[in-house]
Amino acid sequence: MTAVHDDDHGPGEGARPARRVARVLIDSPLPQLDRLFDYEIPAELAADAQPGVRVRVPLRSAGRVVDGLLVELGEPEASDRPLSQLEAVVSPVAVLTPALYALARRAADRAAGSAGDILRLAIPKRMVRAEKAWLAAEPPAHPRVDEADAAWAADVLAVYPGLAEALDGGERLALDAPPVPAQLEDGTVVGSWAVLLAAAATRVLAAGRSAVIAVPDHRDRAQLEAALLSRIPADAFVRDDAKQSGPARYAAFLRTLADAPCVVIGNRSTVYAPVADLGMVALWDDGDPLLAEPLSPGVHARDAALLRQELHGGALVFAGHTRTTDVERLVAVGWVRDLPAARRLSPRVVLSANREGESRAARVPSSAFAAAREALVDGPVLVQVARPGYAPVLVCAKCRHPARCPHCGGPLHAARQGAVPTCTWCGRAAHAWACPECSSTLLRMASSGSERTADELGRAFPGTRVIIADGDHPVTEVDGRPALVVATRGAEPLAIGGYRAVILLDGDRMLMAEDLRIGESCLRWWSNAAALAARGAPVHLVGVGGEVARALATWTQAAYARAELADRAPLRMPPTVRVAAVEGPRRAVDTALAELRQAVPELDAEAVLGPLTHEESVRALVRFDYGLGARVTESLRASVVSQAVKGRRPAKGRTPGAAHTLKVRVDVPDLDL
Repeated sequence: MTAVHDDDHGPGEGARPARRVARVLIDSPLPQLDRLFDYEIPAELAADAQPGVRVRVPLRSAGRVVDGLLVELGEPEASDRPLSQLEAVVSPVAVLTPALYALARRAADRAAGSAGDILRLAIPKRMVRAEKAWLAAEPPAHPRVDEADAAWAADVLAVYPGLAEALDGGERLALDAPPVPAQLEDGTVVGSWAVLLAAAATRVLAAGRSAVIAVPDHRDRAQLEAALLSRIPADAFVRDDAKQSGPARYAAFLRTLADAPCVVIGNRSTVYAPVADLGMVALWDDGDPLLAEPLSPGVHARDAALLRQELHGGALVFAGHTRTTDVERLVAVGWVRDLPAARRLSPRVVLSANREGESRAARVPSSAFAAAREALVDGPVLVQVARPGYAPVLVCAKCRHPARCPHCGGPLHAARQGAVPTCTWCGRAAHAWACPECSSTLLRMASSGSERTADELGRAFPGTRVIIADGDHPVTEVDGRPALVVATRGAEPLAIGGYRAVILLDGDRMLMAEDLRIGESCLRWWSNAAALAARGAPVHLVGVGGEVARALATWTQAAYARAELADRAPLRMPPTVRVAAVEGPRRAVDTALAELRQAVPELDAEAVLGPLTHEESVRALVRFDYGLGARVTESLRASVVSQAVKGRRPAKGRTPGAAHTLKVRVDVPDLDL
C-alpha cells in the first residue's frame, strides 16, 4: 500500500526531509487507520528502526502513543509538512517479514477487513525473556533428514501415484486420506492421515524447504506430532498452539523466523507462520468449524492457505476423510487437482434399519446390537451419539410440546434419571413445571445424551466396561480390551488396534438441524468415526437413508460434494457464490448497499437478500460471483471506513468508536438472515 501522510500526526521537532522515513502500520481496531503512516526516524533510532520491528508512535487524534509495526523504509514525500518522529523501537527483532505483510494485506482486502487484525492473529505477543534467550542463542542449523526416513516418506507417498512429484512441483492437491488407524514403531496409535501428512512434510524438509500444517484441535495435533517426531530432527519441529504458554508460543514463532527450514504444526492461525522457503501448506479436515476464524475479519484457514500458496508458491494439500463443497468447487474449476490413491480403501459400512416386527422406537436395531455383541468378544466398540449429558431435550409427556423454563424460556434438560429438570440457559431448577399448552406436569425424554446412552447400554451388556467420551469426559485413547465407548461426535478416542465395530446413532436427529451444510457435516462426523474402525470391522449407520447415507456406505464423499454443488448452483447458494453479511443501523446498511450497487452494477436484482431486523440492528446478505469479489469487498470496506470516520467525534458521554456500528463479514457459510 502506498504510504500517506495524515492530519493525525503533529509536527515533529527537528524534522529533516532528507532522512528516510518509517512507514508504520498502527495497531488499532479502527478501520480508518488500516494504512501505512509516515514517521521520521530520529538519529538515535536509525540503527534499530528496520523493517519488521515493533515500534511506538504518537497518534494525535488519540492523544497518546500507540504500538505499531514498521513495514518498510522510504523517502519522505515532496512536501513541506513536517513528520512526527518515532517514539521508540520496542524490540530489534523483525517479527514482520515482507511476505507475511503481503499475505495479511491480501487476506484482509479479500475479506473487507484490516491487515492489523490478521497480524494480531499471526504474531504472538512479545515475551521479553523468550526474546532475550532467542537473541543469545546460536542460529538454528539447517536440519538433515536421514536417508532411511526420506526412504520411508517415499514409500508412504507412493500409495498416491505422482504425489511425491506433485509436492516437489508445488501443485495444489486434494487427497482422500486412508480411513484406517495406524500404529507407529513405538506402539502409538494415530490416524493414517497423520502418517501421510508426516511423510509429505518429511519429504519437503529433506529437500531443504519448510512445511506448515494446520489441524483443527489438540487431538489432531498430538497425532501428527507423534508421527512427525519419529522421522524428523527435533530441532526442525515447531509446535504452534494457542494453549501454549505465552513464552513458549513466542519462542516457537521466533524459530519460524530463522533461515533454517522447519515443520510447523498447529491450529488455524498456523497458516500464517513466516517460515523460510515455504515448500508446503497442508490442511487436515478443512470442513471442521474450528478452522473457521471467529475473530475479525474471519478469514478461514482454507482461504488463507490458498492465498499463501498463490503468493509464495510451494505445494498446497487439502486432506480429509470427506470432501467439502468448497474444495470440490476448486477441483471442478481446475484450481486444485484431485489425486486418488492407487488402491481405494473403505470401511465396511452397513445401513441398519429396524427389522420386520421390531419397534420403530428401538434406538439400536437388532442387527447393530448383534454386531456390537459379537465385536465385544475381541475388543472395544464405538457408539457415536449426537449430544452429551443424560437427557438433553425434554418435552411434555402428554402433548409433546417442548419443555421450557418458566423464567427465561430456555430449554429444560435432566442431568440424570429422576433428577429435577434444569434450564440450559439460566440454570434454574423447574420444581413445579407445568405445560403451558395442556397443563400436564409430566415430562418425557425426547432424546438421549451420552450419559443416558451409556446407562442403557450398560444394562443391555452387563459386565462390560462402559466409557463416556464427551466434552465433560475427555478421553483421547482406549486400550484394546472389550469396552463400549459412548462418544459424542468429534470426541471419539483412538483405540489400539482399531474398534471392532462402530455404531452411529442419532443420525436422523443430526440431519434435522436447520443448516445448509448439515448433510456435509453429518457425512464428515460419520466418516471420521468410521475411520477409527479396524480393517474389516462393521460400521453401522442407524436409521438414515438417502444420498448422504449412500455416500457413506459407498465411501464416495467427493461425489456427494459434487451433487451438493450441482443442487446449490441454481439457487445461488454458497460456495457456488460468495456471500457477504452487512449489519448495522438501517441507514448505514442502506447507504452501503446503494454504494455497492453503484460500484458494481453487474450485481443482479436478486443479489441482495434483506435487510431484515436482526436483534438491535438490520442485516442484509449480498451474493456475488467470485470474479466480482475484489470490487465488492472494496466497496463494502469503503462503506465501513466512511461510517467509522463519521463516528470519530462521538456525542457527549460516548467513547470514541462507539458510533462505528457498520459491520461486514465476507464468505459467510450459510444464507442465514
